[in-house]
Formats: sequence, C-alpha cells, structure tokens
Amino acid sequence: MFDSTSDADQLARDADQVPRDADGGAATLAAGAALAARLAAAEPLAGADASIIRVVHAPGRVNLIGEHTDYNEGFVLPAAIDMGISIALVPTDDRRVEITLADGGERDGFDLDAIGERRGTWIDYVAGTAWAMAEAGAPIRGFRGLLASDLPAGAGLSSSAAFELAAAWALSGGDRPALDTMRLAQTAQRAENAYVGVNSGLMDQFAVAFGRAHHALLLDCRSLEHRAVPLPAGTRLVVCHSGSPRKLAASDYNSRRSECDRAVAALRALDPTIRSLRDVTPELLAAGADRLDDAAARRADHVVHENERVMATVAALARGDLDAVGRAFAASHVSLRDRFEVSSPALDALVDIATGVPGVIGARLTGAGFGGCTVNLVHDDAVGALRDAVLAQYHGVTGLTPRVFEVRAADGARRIA
Repeated sequence: MFDSTSDADQLARDADQVPRDADGGAATLAAGAALAARLAAAEPLAGADASIIRVVHAPGRVNLIGEHTDYNEGFVLPAAIDMGISIALVPTDDRRVEITLADGGERDGFDLDAIGERRGTWIDYVAGTAWAMAEAGAPIRGFRGLLASDLPAGAGLSSSAAFELAAAWALSGGDRPALDTMRLAQTAQRAENAYVGVNSGLMDQFAVAFGRAHHALLLDCRSLEHRAVPLPAGTRLVVCHSGSPRKLAASDYNSRRSECDRAVAALRALDPTIRSLRDVTPELLAAGADRLDDAAARRADHVVHENERVMATVAALARGDLDAVGRAFAASHVSLRDRFEVSSPALDALVDIATGVPGVIGARLTGAGFGGCTVNLVHDDAVGALRDAVLAQYHGVTGLTPRVFEVRAADGARRIA
C-alpha cells in the first residue's frame, strides 16, 4: 500500500530495464553489493570498516488470484517476485535510525525511544515497523542505512509490505528478526494497520515474508495454514503496469472493508455462526439478498465466489489444466470490475489486449485495484508477443505509457550480504 505520493516515487526506478537472472538471485546479490559500496562511500561509519555493512532485501509480490479475500478470512494465492527493496546498513547502538534514499538522496530518521506519531511520509513504514516490533517484544536497534528499490510505487506490487519487512530485518541489525516468520508478517501488518493507517489484510506481508522461488503460496487467512504451490513448467509471470498509479486511498480501501462487514452483520441474522464472508455460501448469500444494501451485496458476491476461484485455480494448477486457470483469472477480473468495483479503464484495456494474444493463459488485475498492474500467466514463447501487443496497442487506447515486466517467483525477505 506504499502509494503514489512524491515521496514514494523516489523509491521507484525503471525496473523494466534492470536485468534479472533465471532465479533473480545473482542479480539481487550484485545489486546488494553495489548498494553496500555506495553506503561505504557515503557513510563514515561504513567507510571506516566495510566489514560491518549488512544488506537486507525484501521482495515485492504479485497476487495470482484471491483479491480482497484476505481481510475476509478467505484464501489467497500470491507469489513473492524478483523485484523488491534493499537496505544496506551499519548497525549502531545509539537508538537512532537514519535512512537515505538511493534515488534522490532524501534522508530521514527517528529515535527508537521516541518514535512519535506518523508523519505522512515514507519514513512511517520504518517507524511503524519499529513501533510494532517493540510492542511485540522483539529487540530492535539503530542503524544508518541506504535504501534502493526497483518496485514501481503505487503499482499494487506491495512495495509497502516489502518496505516493512526490509525495515524489520534492518532494525534487527541485519539479522533474522527475533520473531517466527508468521508473527513477523503479522507484526508488519500491524505496523500498516495501526501506525500507517491502512486497514489491509495479511496477504502482502505473508507473501513477502514466506516467498519461495518458483512457487506461489496458498494461504488460508483464517487458520494461517499455508503451502507452496509449484508454478507450471514452461510458463512465465508477466506484470503489465498501466502507467496509472494505484489511486486506492486508505478511505476507499477501508470503505470496501466496511461494506463487507455490513454484509456479514446482515447475514448473521440468518446464521449466527457466521464470522466473516469466508463462512458465507452462495446459497446463503442468495437467501439473504433482500437483507443487504446494493453495495454490500455486490462486495459479498465477489468475495464468496473469489474464494471458490482461488481453490479452483490451485486444483487446476495441480492437474495441469491451464485452460481452467485462464477461466478463473478471467472471472476474477470481471468480478473485481463489476462486483467489487476496483478496476479501471486502463486495467481493463490491459486485460483485453492480453487475452487477445495467443499463448496468454490468463490475465487479471492484481493488487487492490484502481490503477496499478495486471498479472498474466503466459507460455514461455508468448512473452515477447504479449510485450509487443501491449506496447503497440495500449497507448492508443488509453493515452498512457505502459511498462511490461517479466518477473519470477522469488524467495522472501532475507539478508543477502
């Protein structure tokens, strides 16, 4: 949810021009080493002893399917990707955090013993993470850091969760935080909910923390059970950026949540055991239709059937039925457009172009919506055709300039140097 403010834009660079290897690992390591060298040249503490520099990295994520189901205790299928946020740092014992943005040189910081209220700038993601980690009882320490990102801000690729998880590792001196991985993801989510002020679900932080190369991740957002789901051989993930930053403000996002909550409250009169839309069947939704206002009914309809689409996609991947995967992607996008009302003409145009390209298995918006990106599952030999079609057709339809990224499922937040 690291949105399209001018501060956030300083964290983005033209990631479509950044080369990545077969698994993204070597390029990430090389970029980390370069960032460490820049810190050594700019930070006296680092320059005095380069051996104390550490580099941590947290990936972005793309959601294959399962949109707006996480905060309704449903199912999601995200994957961490080989684009993300890295922080080169020198741990300190002075309880002071100071970070410089590698792009633009802006510097900001705070004292760990006097974090204070949110400021409405990018530093809130670090300060909020420090606040949430301290509340969770995890030890934190000061550092001087240099931060770089190849995640386009406001794209729906979870730059906010990547920022929070990279900050958690940096606040732990560059070592693994003293929380198990699920609790770490929940702590980062609390930073976003309670400090930054966006009432997001757990999916983004979960994917960034648990990412596994070559796999998507199925998460039950109620039980927190999860498992890796292999991505099919011979396919690629392609992300198409609409050129329109995601404009889902906190108030818009929170209003969708409140509409879902209204649906639950109304349907609970028919079945008192209902805790969330996760518990609502299509039959119960139909039976309670006259109890719901129009907005709540549309939101509930999307969530109930989106949960079914997630599980259908996982089953289809397991049996190699890529046609069924494509149908689920298509139905998800239509529902997000018409029932949850978070698509946009730009996103719809990208999906329309992609579905007309032979070899594109499925296309849909990814992330919270209102701009940002689409995700496409594509046969290996169709990646170039998809890129060419988007670059040739999209601007004429929308007046916007797209960006196309071939991404790969990657490992989660970690220390890389």
